[in-house]
Amino acid sequence: MASQSKILNYTTKIDAARTAGEIQAILAKAGASGVAMEYADGEPAALGFTMLTQFGPRQFVLPCNVERVQAVLRRQRVPQAMWSIEQARRVAWRILKSWVEAQLAIIQTEMVTLDVVMLPYMRTDDGRSVSEQYLEDSGRLLLGAGEG
Repeated sequence: MASQSKILNYTTKIDAARTAGEIQAILAKAGASGVAMEYADGEPAALGFTMLTQFGPRQFVLPCNVERVQAVLRRQRVPQAMWSIEQARRVAWRILKSWVEAQLAIIQTEMVTLDVVMLPYMRTDDGRSVSEQYLEDSGRLLLGAGEG
């Protein structure tokens, strides 16, 4: 049986704030008209940005769930020295950076558009993301229940 691979970037030593800044720069270079950091207890917690889509400018927010990353680090039995919330924060932001870079690469190839790739993170008129709206509304969006 093959061993389970470890979470991406689990050994990183790069500070979360530095990585968050790198993501901001990547988004700005990709055409974001505004990029803003959300903080919790003085630490980066989410990254918001505005970018032009085929339907006009749209706002997106990319969350960074550090506690979930920490739980995965523990479950995967990485060395216990890497179980700290600080390490989880560093890993979470590096993974988010890798994800943003990959999404922008697929957009650049014109296989998909930004609004399609980032749809779950797009802010709706009530301030929730599309994915938050979907989860909070019991799996329903404007699509209905999929019947008939």
